[in-house]
Amino acid sequence: MKALILENYNTPFMLKEKATPVPGKGEVLVRIMASAVNPLDLKIKAGQAAHAKVSLPAILGIDMAGVVEKLGEGVSGFSPGDEVYGMTGGVGGVQGSLAEFAAVDSRLLAYKPSNLSMREAAALPLSFITAWEGLVDRANVGAGKTVLVQGGSGGVGHIAVQIAIARGAKVFATDRAGKKTLLESYGATAIDFTSSTVEQYVQEHTKGEGFDIVFDTVGGTTLDTSFKALKNYQGHVISILGWGTHSLAPLSFKGATYSGVFTLLPLLSGKGRAHHGAIMKEATALIEGGKLTPLVDPTHYTMETISQAYAAIEDRKANGKVVIEIGQ
Repeated sequence: MKALILENYNTPFMLKEKATPVPGKGEVLVRIMASAVNPLDLKIKAGQAAHAKVSLPAILGIDMAGVVEKLGEGVSGFSPGDEVYGMTGGVGGVQGSLAEFAAVDSRLLAYKPSNLSMREAAALPLSFITAWEGLVDRANVGAGKTVLVQGGSGGVGHIAVQIAIARGAKVFATDRAGKKTLLESYGATAIDFTSSTVEQYVQEHTKGEGFDIVFDTVGGTTLDTSFKALKNYQGHVISILGWGTHSLAPLSFKGATYSGVFTLLPLLSGKGRAHHGAIMKEATALIEGGKLTPLVDPTHYTMETISQAYAAIEDRKANGKVVIEIGQ
């Protein structure tokens, strides 16, 4: 098979021939049709993501969509020819999706939504799992809740907005003014964080009470702002970038709670992988029900043009999730 190999940090990928993997017990061999590029991939390539536990040389690529080719011992629920997707590797010594084939833990997979292309499906897993773990697993989002998504147009943010709305919440999302139309198309109330302080938008949209749930996809000072935007007693902040040093005083004085999300943990530890597969089944149900759509950059990239794909993210020129087309 052909595969993109990262041999050294901060160097170009090398397109090489590798032996096609053989699926082991509990694995399926997947012919990869598309592989999404996440910001984490750029950090890994630059040697700035020690928490991802990648040893070089390595095949990166966390998200994928493809077709089941062969079943390993003990696999049930899938058959050759099934179209599948999932967050399946690229960290922790597990082969990633920048290759024509991968032997994948079947617990991580779900059937691809029938109404999405391979490109669209590949764009979803990491973003959807991250948003679901935060909003549903940690905060139990549902009808009657007010939700503020910080960075609502981002890769995780736009999925979080749609999940919360699909579960009946009233959703608000911060971003720049230029994202207003996009956020409103998902059903959210857009908040321009560049022209409104947290105190102002909390007063305007909640009469000063604060939001039930704040989902932070930005980190840094935005996480500190999120603590201030919460409702007293029952407020809950979730962050996917809760690193660094933060004062918990605003949270404590509100009697509120905080949860962190570390989506890579099942891939790194081997524990909880079946739950990721179950979350992807939830994604399929929402998408086929017309309640969620991924935002995918319209530019078509291939294994030969992966450097341009990475550059589009680095230069902030991408309009949606960047996807590499692997198979035909």
